[in-house]
Amino acid sequence: MKGPEGTTVKCWRCAVRHGPMLRRSILAAVVVGTIVTAINQGDTLVSGSRPSTLAWKIPLSYVVPFFVAAWGALMNARR
Repeated sequence: MKGPEGTTVKCWRCAVRHGPMLRRSILAAVVVGTIVTAINQGDTLVSGSRPSTLAWKIPLSYVVPFFVAAWGALMNARR
C-alpha cells in the first residue's frame, strides 16, 4: 500500500510475520536472554535449587529482548 509521498506502508500484522525480522529478533532474544539469565539466575541454577519463581523469570529473560528487538526493527522500518 502506498502512503503519502510514495512511501510504502505495511500493516503491523504483515511486519511481525516478516521472516528476516523474526529470525533476527529470535537470535537477539536467544543471545541476550541467555546472558541475562546467566547473570541474574546463574547462581541459583548452579546451586541446583529450582524455586518456582524461575518458571516466570527465565522465560521473561527471553521474551523481553525479543520484543525489544522486534519493536526496534518495526520502528526503524517506519522511517
